[in-house]
Amino acid sequence: MTTARRSTRDAIVGAALELFRERGFDGTTMRAVADRAGVSVGNAYYYFSSKDELVQGFYDQLVAEHRALALPAMAGHTDLGERLGATLHAWITAAEPYREFAGRFFAVAAQPGNPLSPFSPDAGPARAAAVELYQEVLAGSRVDPDPELARELPELLWLQHLGIVLFWVHDRSPHAARTRLLVDRTVPIVARLVRLSRLPVLRPLGRQVVDLVRALRE
Repeated sequence: MTTARRSTRDAIVGAALELFRERGFDGTTMRAVADRAGVSVGNAYYYFSSKDELVQGFYDQLVAEHRALALPAMAGHTDLGERLGATLHAWITAAEPYREFAGRFFAVAAQPGNPLSPFSPDAGPARAAAVELYQEVLAGSRVDPDPELARELPELLWLQHLGIVLFWVHDRSPHAARTRLLVDRTVPIVARLVRLSRLPVLRPLGRQVVDLVRALRE
């Protein structure tokens, strides 16, 4: 995609997100999005065939905003729990402005077979960027997990992230307090399991998890 087309696409996504915050998802039309972005309706439809397709644009932008918050939040920390916790809390912070309508977005993406699913080929670049962030979480930590588990850990941490997102979608507590509590309580458990994965008594269990992930991927 050329720089000009990327700029137009970003303008349409930005306009849509502004309108979703102001009017809600159902109250926003593609014509209103085009008007706010300063493009023709036909041009808006060239990039996104429907409002639902804007879900992917939203997801791409949220991945970028998450990364921009997470990297400085975990900088200087080498403890896996601190880095993972900082990264998950950064996502909650990045997603907070979109909370009123994000549930609809994630509901669309969660539909079986939907091309906007985070597991779909269309979502490949955004998924790869999200997994890469968790690679950086691990790379900057002092943790030394079982080598077989280490190869799959970034994706496993991303799957944990998706579980947190699902909980967040249904969390009605002020400022997602319950979701933040879930992060604070689960991250130490995950970090401890990763550290213990090299122990002979736990290594077979960790490799069963690895085998399961690889089997499901095939």
